[in-house]
Amino acid sequence: MEQRGLVLINTGNGKGKTTAALGTAIRAWGDGQRVLILQFIKGAWRYGELEAVRALGGLNGKLEIRSMGDGFVFHGKKEDEAEYERKKQLARDAWAAAEREIMSGAWDLVVLDEILYAIHFGMVSEAETARLIEERPAKLNLIFTGRYATEGLIALADTVTEMHPVKHAFEKGIRARKGIEY
Repeated sequence: MEQRGLVLINTGNGKGKTTAALGTAIRAWGDGQRVLILQFIKGAWRYGELEAVRALGGLNGKLEIRSMGDGFVFHGKKEDEAEYERKKQLARDAWAAAEREIMSGAWDLVVLDEILYAIHFGMVSEAETARLIEERPAKLNLIFTGRYATEGLIALADTVTEMHPVKHAFEKGIRARKGIEY
């Protein structure tokens, strides 16, 4: 019997959604799988995970990370229309890359890091995401990360983990730390 790929969602307001996905990606790579991570938000900063993969020589070409965004996260901030449209175009470009790569058959695991933000802010539709889940190659595993997982995507997923903050250093005025949050 052929195994079907799984769909995992890491969501919630707590820290660790991307970190958990990266841990799974490294586990899959260690098992000989081909892994692609497309980051929908990250792009403008230098992130530790990118530097690690580069330093390890792309992990023999079997683990690739592509930052497709510009570091934006709205969280209720008001932006002008032109800036929103620019960010929406970046998300649409990332979505086009995701569709192309997912359907290519080149990967065993694809992580769509922070795509749930893009869906929440209307840059990528839940319906087209659901369609891609249904149409993906049968053995392909997918991981979606970000806050605001929709009920529809949760229903389609095989495993959903919600990160819930109990306490966070930011509440004490401690800023994000390199190597810990990014």
